[in-house]
Amino acid sequence: MIKIPSLSLYIHIPWCKKKCPYCDFNSYPTTGEIPEKKYIFHLLQDLKQNIQLIKNRTICSIYIGGGTPSLIHPKIIKKLLEDVKNIVPVLKNAEITIEMNPNIQEIKYIPDYCNAGINRISIGIQSFNKNLLKKIGRNYTDMEIYKIMNFIKNIPFINLNLDLMYGLPQQSINTGILDIEKTIQYNPTHISWYQLTIEPNTLFELNQPILPKENISWNIFKYGNQLLKKSGYQQYEISSFSKPGYQCKHNLNYWRYGDYLGIGCGAHSKITKKNGDIIRIIKKKQIFNFMNGEYIEKITFIKPEERAFEYFINHFRIFEPISKKHFSQLTGLNPIDIKNEINDAVLKKYLKKNHTHWETTKKGKLFLNNLLEIFIKNNINQS
Repeated sequence: MIKIPSLSLYIHIPWCKKKCPYCDFNSYPTTGEIPEKKYIFHLLQDLKQNIQLIKNRTICSIYIGGGTPSLIHPKIIKKLLEDVKNIVPVLKNAEITIEMNPNIQEIKYIPDYCNAGINRISIGIQSFNKNLLKKIGRNYTDMEIYKIMNFIKNIPFINLNLDLMYGLPQQSINTGILDIEKTIQYNPTHISWYQLTIEPNTLFELNQPILPKENISWNIFKYGNQLLKKSGYQQYEISSFSKPGYQCKHNLNYWRYGDYLGIGCGAHSKITKKNGDIIRIIKKKQIFNFMNGEYIEKITFIKPEERAFEYFINHFRIFEPISKKHFSQLTGLNPIDIKNEINDAVLKKYLKKNHTHWETTKKGKLFLNNLLEIFIKNNINQS
């Protein structure tokens, strides 16, 4: 019998001040006034249309992403969260995150966002190097970042994530490590540190920058990882480091194959039903359609033969053993169903196993795509 997992809520705010050349998120640059009240109305209508799917289930975390959600005034965010809680049950101590850019006008609103119910802030720094910021199209300077971080130090707010990138155009090992050192100095509770990749349908795909050689990016990650570990940060996921007790609960729910309800333009959902069906929902990407009350783009069922790959593409990212019991409960599959694939992964030293758990090896984490390909082949063979 399939188990109903934890449920998170993702709220998408599509507007930003400038579209970054590497960004493949569903976001739209704006220079004028944002129709925030009308959009919030439709977010809530979107949520109400999903009530039948979640049937009194409690939301364990909320993540407000974008775009740049902090373009929305804290008073509007407060009303949004109040209305959400009137529509669906939300855990009393739920983690509630909002993404922000390092813009001093937005950062000054942090105390107001806290009063609105936000208890986790995620700021997209990306780099402290002014030349690299220009190369990746960010619309702020290193001096603005320092000003912002010094302002944040005086706010009694303890759950702060900083987003950083490495492997930036023409980045050296020294500049990559310096970014990590400066980040550690500000003592955030969480650091998301990921490598720049060229995504389809981005400006960087059309006009590709010169990226560092593979050995340079690898050395940045290797030495940076050592610095983070020495400074008390635990790597709990491929691109995520936290102080003890400050792992991102919302993202962990994704990676552990939990359910999530996404509302807003282009948002995605994964919902497990009591009858054992697992469905995915994609919302309309275009703001015009969404603001006209056209919310759902597509609903699909995840076939049983697709569920092993769906489960592992998330769970292989985190640094914890995978319980065979948990796998069966959330996918409805028997571990015997994937015996050949598991044995293949063990033979290639991507996985190790015992009677109750599977665990990704160091090699498996380094060659994650190769590991996942084993389970993709399983999908192809059974479809």
